[in-house]
Amino acid sequence: MTVFRRVVLLWLLMFWQGGFLFYGGVVVTIGSDELGSDFAQGLITRRVTDWLNLAGLIVLLAWTWDLLAERDFRLLLRWGTWLFLLGSLAWLACLHLRMETLIDTHQRQLLDDGAFRHLHRWYLRVSAAQGAGAVAFVVWTLQNWRAADRRPDPRAAGG
Repeated sequence: MTVFRRVVLLWLLMFWQGGFLFYGGVVVTIGSDELGSDFAQGLITRRVTDWLNLAGLIVLLAWTWDLLAERDFRLLLRWGTWLFLLGSLAWLACLHLRMETLIDTHQRQLLDDGAFRHLHRWYLRVSAAQGAGAVAFVVWTLQNWRAADRRPDPRAAGG
């Protein structure tokens, strides 16, 4: 069960963070080129972002399974990083909602270009911090798993 839990959780994290990196690094650029405008790509991105944020919430909720199951001295680091990831996800969702209010989808234009760009810069900064937090979370999780795997199994001692 331990291996199953770990594989599922790593796959979920890769889906969320890897999906964000691939979308931001590849799809947005190609979409802007193909559609002929960053704004047209942004209309797609605003919908994709909802799904990325939902995926992030599901992934973080699933990771509580491991945080409750695996105990180690890194537990506080892992919970702290998990809380940071959850907080950054909430911040991104709030920024996204604020940016949505600045888009007139019917007229296909920004209502306040300066305010939108300011919020979007913050969105990118928080996303970058979240990505770094996810890397730290994985490092501490792998260290935790390695330490847990090295500990003798108490069930084996009684057998």
